[in-house]
Amino acid sequence: MTSFGYTLMTEQSGPRELVRYAVAAERIGFDFEVSSDHYSPWLTEQGHAPYAWTVLGAVAQATERVGLMTYVTCPTLRYHPAVVAQKAATLQILAEGRFTLGLGSGENLNEHVVGAGWPAVGVRQEMLEEAIEIIRALHGGELVDYRGTHFDVESARIWDLPEQRVEIGVAVSGDRSVSDLAPLADHLVAVEPRADLVEGWNAADGTSRIGSGARAIGQIPVCWAPSEEEGVELAHEQFRWFAGGWKVNADLPTPAGFAGASQFVRPEDVAEQIPCGPDLDAIVEAVRPYWEAGFTDVALVQVGDRLQQRFLDEAAGPLLERLRSAAG
Repeated sequence: MTSFGYTLMTEQSGPRELVRYAVAAERIGFDFEVSSDHYSPWLTEQGHAPYAWTVLGAVAQATERVGLMTYVTCPTLRYHPAVVAQKAATLQILAEGRFTLGLGSGENLNEHVVGAGWPAVGVRQEMLEEAIEIIRALHGGELVDYRGTHFDVESARIWDLPEQRVEIGVAVSGDRSVSDLAPLADHLVAVEPRADLVEGWNAADGTSRIGSGARAIGQIPVCWAPSEEEGVELAHEQFRWFAGGWKVNADLPTPAGFAGASQFVRPEDVAEQIPCGPDLDAIVEAVRPYWEAGFTDVALVQVGDRLQQRFLDEAAGPLLERLRSAAG
């Protein structure tokens, strides 16, 4: 059975609104909720970037049932991995075992702000591997000293550890990242419905198979709106950055950069990638490739803040029924 989640999109909504949406999404019946972790929005039109960990702490107290997850946190530049280990443990206590730590190698947009530069992709992956090792060690509860290529940890210990350990999901995009990172993590995270990623994960040494201990957690933007025209307009305004693909999106440093890179992206280009309008069946068909590729979990991103509450009130419930019926 596929689980369906709701995305707390910190780039497009303020902190109080996000908590309110989280409560509504739980009430409607979403299985889990994921939060982006950004320092800047992709585009100035989105206009928000609250601190994800404060929001998730509030959400943990305001909800009771849904799973919670970062989608995803970069534990290498803006945050030292020892700090990520501490806040993940605290959040797991507040969430009473409902939290999964989603990790990735990050985007320049968010990580350059601390003035540490933006490493090449191979270095970023090495840093992520070291970070996961450090987080795992600290979640073991012992005093940790660590000397690595990229990080040092001196006499660190997490004093408040949850009864249920923090499981780790890691974002992967190809054969190398799967082979290097799968043995270090519990769950796969990916933003494309690629069966080869699931197959590669299942073939890696020392991993649990997807669907039998491990999850494959995907995410897809949708733009429900009362009309197709309004949906396309909103998606173009808020999500035209998405058309560049992740190889481009990882390296641009500012919202102005994304504005420049997407200046020639047309509304119809966005509509080719994101289902727009009131047709719930079209959204189901857009999500279908994920469960057909073997993904166990799919988080929906409703584009834009101005229709967010209306999406939750009018569309989300019927959409979940159709998704669950189609996914079997």
